[in-house]
Amino acid sequence: MTVPMTDLSPTLSLACELISRDSTTPDDAGCQQLMGERLAAIGFQLEPMRFGEVDNLWARRGSQGPVLCFAGHTDVVPTGPLERWSNPPFQPRIIDGMLHGRGAADMKGSLAAMVVAVERFVAAHPNHRGSIAFLITSDEEGPATDGTVKVVETLKARNEQVDWCIVGEPSSTELVGDVVKNGRRGSLNARLLVKGKQGHVAYPHLARNPIHLAAPALAALAAETWDQGNDFFPPTSFQISNLNSGTGATNVVPGELVALINFRFSTESTVEGLQARVRAILDQHDLEYELDWNLSGLPFLTEPGALLDGVAAAIEQVTGRTTQASTSGGTSDGRFIATMGTQVVELGPVNATIHQVDEQISAADLETLTDIYQATLERLLG
Repeated sequence: MTVPMTDLSPTLSLACELISRDSTTPDDAGCQQLMGERLAAIGFQLEPMRFGEVDNLWARRGSQGPVLCFAGHTDVVPTGPLERWSNPPFQPRIIDGMLHGRGAADMKGSLAAMVVAVERFVAAHPNHRGSIAFLITSDEEGPATDGTVKVVETLKARNEQVDWCIVGEPSSTELVGDVVKNGRRGSLNARLLVKGKQGHVAYPHLARNPIHLAAPALAALAAETWDQGNDFFPPTSFQISNLNSGTGATNVVPGELVALINFRFSTESTVEGLQARVRAILDQHDLEYELDWNLSGLPFLTEPGALLDGVAAAIEQVTGRTTQASTSGGTSDGRFIATMGTQVVELGPVNATIHQVDEQISAADLETLTDIYQATLERLLG
């Protein structure tokens, strides 16, 4: 059964308005203006921040600490083949209790729940303690170079502090609130170029095959134990994500090999330590090589304290379930916000269909999420 768009709750109505805008990264498509108008109406000071082609919004209500910030992104990943969608991705539909549309789970549903939760909280507590803030970007699904990281740099430059931050990433596994992310592993990438000497396959003594040369070193890297992890993080993992060599001909020894590698690393390892160990292993195999490193993000961890305890208590109050804190999964913009010394928790809907064709989320879950966000506000700033 399809629910008429006129019979929607405030959260679902706003979620549908956001989903209906094609904000494929890095295009915001007016989503931040829509949210900003709602926030300005309840006393938020709006500060749009545009860097490059990216729209960002910093909004704050209050001038005192502590500051509780809701963070998220309005951009969505590309739809993929439109013919594979059961419904057009930017025409939201509620069918059999599920809200369909690109961004429903990641993460326009969370944004709608945040705005409505804050509206309800401010109506009940117009003189709440501390400050409430929103940090919204349209560059999370893309390169993430002109989004949250630039807003954080601006806030740091003027010594503006954020004490607590809830990122609306879809953290839940089976039921809304069953898992929250209280940290993320770091992500370190490298492009490894192994040099050989091109030649004819019939005369291998006149060539140096970089595939043969690199294979034992790559095997050693894959077999290495980088650390044992700790109570909060699994052991650091190493993956070869791409391997390329050859000219396309069967009778030519290639002149070089390119491997793309990635570390998802715990707080037990450092960037410098991983880089040094990689070079040591490559040097042991007497390779002529070049390494080009790119750090996507450092690991961060929010240990039990005011934010994590407040979120967990709000989840139990609303749902009756005990949440599990986890650091699994990929990276998020929380890694940039954590550099401010901010306690960061990711709390959002079930992540089962994110980035997929026919992305969808339980409509009832968005109501629950709105209640959880409001209950968290009550505990921290009420």
